[in-house]
Amino acid sequence: MDSSLNTSEFQQFVQQESQKAMVNEMVAKLTSACWDKCITSTPGSKFSSSESACLHNCALRYLDMSMLIMQRFQSMQ
Repeated sequence: MDSSLNTSEFQQFVQQESQKAMVNEMVAKLTSACWDKCITSTPGSKFSSSESACLHNCALRYLDMSMLIMQRFQSMQ
């Protein structure tokens, strides 16, 4: 077997796993931050309309800021 192919495949695998880990970390941070901000009482079987709207807006702001920060870092390189 060609060792460079194996190295390339391994690097691609590592990159994919790293990206998955970053997505999971972002989801965990987003969930924690937005939950703490928007859910102020014991949740029932459904979120109230205000809780739902707050979670939606919080998640959008979090993702927008994450994209803005990533773009800023990329432009600095």
